[in-house]
Amino acid sequence: MAAAIEGAEAAVSLRLPQQGYPFVVVGPRDILLDDRQPVGDYTLPVDPGPRSSFGTLSTTGKTAFDAHHVAVLSRFKPGELYDNRRVEDLREAMVATGLLSSVAVEPVKTGRTGADGTEIVDLLVLQQAGPSKTLAGSAGYGTGEGFKLQASYTPRNLFPPEGALILDAIAGTQQQGAGVTFRRSNAGKRDKTVQATLRAEHDNFDAYEATTATLSGRISSDSTPIWQKRWTYAYGFELIASKEKRADPARLQDDGTYFIAALPGQIGYDRSDNILNPTKGFRLLGRISPEFSQRANAGGGTATYVRAQIDGSAYYPFSDSIVLAGRVRFATITGASSDAIAPSRRLYAGGGGSVRGYGYQELGPRDASNNPLGGRGLTEFAIEARYRFGDYGIVPFFDGGQVTNSSIPSFSNLRYGAGIGGRLYTNFGPLRVDVATPIARRPGESVITLYISIGQAF
Repeated sequence: MAAAIEGAEAAVSLRLPQQGYPFVVVGPRDILLDDRQPVGDYTLPVDPGPRSSFGTLSTTGKTAFDAHHVAVLSRFKPGELYDNRRVEDLREAMVATGLLSSVAVEPVKTGRTGADGTEIVDLLVLQQAGPSKTLAGSAGYGTGEGFKLQASYTPRNLFPPEGALILDAIAGTQQQGAGVTFRRSNAGKRDKTVQATLRAEHDNFDAYEATTATLSGRISSDSTPIWQKRWTYAYGFELIASKEKRADPARLQDDGTYFIAALPGQIGYDRSDNILNPTKGFRLLGRISPEFSQRANAGGGTATYVRAQIDGSAYYPFSDSIVLAGRVRFATITGASSDAIAPSRRLYAGGGGSVRGYGYQELGPRDASNNPLGGRGLTEFAIEARYRFGDYGIVPFFDGGQVTNSSIPSFSNLRYGAGIGGRLYTNFGPLRVDVATPIARRPGESVITLYISIGQAF
């Protein structure tokens, strides 16, 4: 009985602020017992205060951004009935910017009455700005990709509000590059991101060698580890100049400088329970990119084509410690032949984020020197059982896929790989080590492939 009474009292303090009463005061209970019979009187004094609606926002303290940007982060409008869940949502959104060491949101009585008879309540946001610069780094290894080190330096509020300048670099055995990105988060609307990037990169893979300069822009609504959204989208542009060549002299028609203009877009639907380590639900993602390409060498020409891709993944928990996960991917390039498309823009399969058991970009058509050529149709799938015990995990997996010259993805002549992985679960996601081998291995293919990275394979 005592537990029921305490629960009911807590519900009063919880529910009333969600229904328009920010200043509710619950007094001490009073219980009067009758010693002649097993009954008594129970009294709980409650002063709900005035029923209220949202008014204006103001901010004080060591601020990272002004009241106008605080209003952008809010999910309520002046005149709507007060609900402290929306107030807490605003506080969490401000914390999620990463620019504040502490933040509090307090209701303030105004004495003013709204058109609906409720009292208008203003909100005072108390900010304490924290460190606004981030230095980050990561390292990984993949068969066919080699070792890769990545580092970035980000002043996250260089151009208030939330205007970041990101300087990043890649140093690897087969990839080197650097870039600068301007990114504005919550750009006029909560969760909307606008960014522009200038990047130079050199890639030297078995499939091709390319020195590339890219100018791109993107507007998106993305999920983050803090704010995972059901629907996401992105659209933008890419302007690319890429000098490319093949190792095989018989494929000199692929060599040259390509100028490419693209309009990529994507839309995603996410019903999984976690971004980095999903255990239930599913995800769908569709991408499309109309592109125009012009080759500048003597035998050059122009090509117009469309790249499209669909990804799907699902997660099913068999128990608290075992999750069955699976994914599929279909991609196509239509409108031009493979020879008219820059080698770096063709479709490839193989590697840690593709078909494990094979080196990076290893599957599909090959030239006379046995180097990958890429193609216009791609099919992939993967299934794995994720067994977790404490902070560790073991993941057996089976992958399959293929790349074809046809623009229609095909299930014929699929190649398969199998292996086992280890996981170390941390507060920022699992560290992943996968070891795999190709099934029905062919000459030139590795017996064992190794992949090391952060996050699940999918």
